[in-house]
Amino acid sequence: MKTSADLTAKVPAGSAGGPRGPVGRPAGAAGVTGVTGVTGGVTAGEVLTPYLQARAGDFLRGLRLHAESGADTTGAEEAARSLRAAARRIGGTLHTFRPLLDAAWADQLRAELAWLSGTLALEHACTSRLVRLVDALSRLSSGSGPVPAARGAGGAGLTVGAARAGALLERQLTLARTRAHSAALQALGSSRFHAVADAVALLASEVPLGPAGTAPAVEVLDAPAEAVERRLLDAVAGLPLARAAHPYNAEALGLAAGEAQDAPWHQTRLLLRLHRYASEVLHTRTSPDPVLYEAGRALDRHRDAAEAATAAATAARTPRIAPATAYALGVLHADQRHEVEAARFAFQNAWRRATAAVP
Repeated sequence: MKTSADLTAKVPAGSAGGPRGPVGRPAGAAGVTGVTGVTGGVTAGEVLTPYLQARAGDFLRGLRLHAESGADTTGAEEAARSLRAAARRIGGTLHTFRPLLDAAWADQLRAELAWLSGTLALEHACTSRLVRLVDALSRLSSGSGPVPAARGAGGAGLTVGAARAGALLERQLTLARTRAHSAALQALGSSRFHAVADAVALLASEVPLGPAGTAPAVEVLDAPAEAVERRLLDAVAGLPLARAAHPYNAEALGLAAGEAQDAPWHQTRLLLRLHRYASEVLHTRTSPDPVLYEAGRALDRHRDAAEAATAAATAARTPRIAPATAYALGVLHADQRHEVEAARFAFQNAWRRATAAVP
């Protein structure tokens, strides 16, 4: 079995730094298609290989930082963030450009990277969710929140229950974070993780291509990116953007109806991420599209608020809690559903600007 030092020693020269790529405009704009700066003699593999190898280098550097962090919690968190980011980009690229790669290898590595990224993300998610909810409780109990129940006569009840609600959330989410931390440590020490790290170390030196990977890039590289773009456009077309264009219209607030609407938005977020990664591969010499990046950030906020609302609702179902505590958690849930709606409003604004640039 290779040690961390063995693996990180394989970081390819010249791969320092993050990905150099744009986020192409969707929906009839420039799109992700059209490989930037590629001549007819360059193969698809010669475009994919440097990108994947650079991301493998990012992964191995994150692994080295994690090994060196020791008891440094901040360093370990930063290293885990680097590992997750690199794993997502490698996995997304393997997914999009699978027709040009060795399919069995791509599927296996992508599944393992998804497992690793998901495992490492849980602890960070619990921490950020707790901070978000405690901050929201403080804001609401001071009467500065948008939820009507947090003001007037309801404000007194909220103040009484906020402290206990915060304590309950802290117990539940701290327990979840502790379990996630243990799971992450167990994963990073497992033979499964070492196998993933070995595979990424090999990727840093060689990318297994399929037959189509040797074809000219200008002939075969656009099609997989176009497929992802079409999926993204279809997903956005299915969203209720007309309703989202009106702030605080209460469409996202209901516990049943509102949360049932979350899944298509979460799927759009994942497809937008794949679209961005494909654009990074194809357009290596242009700048990211700030408007589309803004749309992605809005969907990130949507996901965070939706999951925080679910955590508040889960806490409210705790047996034998005081009525004031349940009330505070209900107000907190409504507040986070307002944040969901605000994120949808922000996304449709950004998306409209991103798609309005084309005649």
